[in-house]
Amino acid sequence: MTQDEQIIEYEKRLLEALKTGDIQALDELLHDNLIFNIPTGQTITKEMDIENYRSGIMTVYDISTSDRTIKTAENVSTVVVTVYLKAKYADQIIEGKFRYLRVWKLTNNTWKVIAGSGVQIQ
Repeated sequence: MTQDEQIIEYEKRLLEALKTGDIQALDELLHDNLIFNIPTGQTITKEMDIENYRSGIMTVYDISTSDRTIKTAENVSTVVVTVYLKAKYADQIIEGKFRYLRVWKLTNNTWKVIAGSGVQIQ
């Protein structure tokens, strides 16, 4: 399996974990040193992200992707993807298209998201 094929599989696992709120999978897929800029502009860590799912603050109802581009250099892969998302964050419904950038790093023979950002698009 090529690195790009591996990243596609990890991306699928990540989307499923987000949709189902699978804390164990998120813990495995997110790097301990994760920093991520969410669409509000806030920077979150792995601990903050997982706690949002664990506490029920973040609930994903629907998520799908399109227009994915992957660029790989040695043990780092960068993914740019359009995401349709319907979710609830705190008491606010979020629905729309977002453009995400995720940086995957190969660590101990497994890929983990170490950085990223997301913005809402029209």
